[in-house]
Amino acid sequence: MKPLIRTLTALLVTVLVLSGALSGPGLAWTEPARGSAERRALMDAIRPHVEAALGAPVEFVVDALRVQGDVAFAGLSPQRPGGGRIDLSTTPMVLREGYYPDNIEVQVLYRRMGGSWVMIQWAIGATDVWFSEPQLCEIWYPVLPEYCR
Repeated sequence: MKPLIRTLTALLVTVLVLSGALSGPGLAWTEPARGSAERRALMDAIRPHVEAALGAPVEFVVDALRVQGDVAFAGLSPQRPGGGRIDLSTTPMVLREGYYPDNIEVQVLYRRMGGSWVMIQWAIGATDVWFSEPQLCEIWYPVLPEYCR
């Protein structure tokens, strides 16, 4: 029953939190347009880390992407090119590390440094809202106001 609860929690986070459903009008963050250089740069900054965990190649379904100034947040669903499902049992994180998460949803905190987007912290398969920690909220509040109160 415990894995089911974790899975449902992760789904709730994905649906309500990462989809932006809880965001209200007038928030300062924006979502980079599909096909834009900024969106591509954000995905390219996390891709090698996710590919190290899940194996290459990986593409992302963007569930949430928020940018404000020099900080950004992404909620992503990794998949194989063309929409192929990732078989967790064959991924490096399972084979090498024995880590078998309940889901493969990815959350990412970024900073723009020297004109480039850099992944600062990320998680795969999280079942909690780790990015609401006070020390993270000091920096990422502009893109996570509903969690950084």
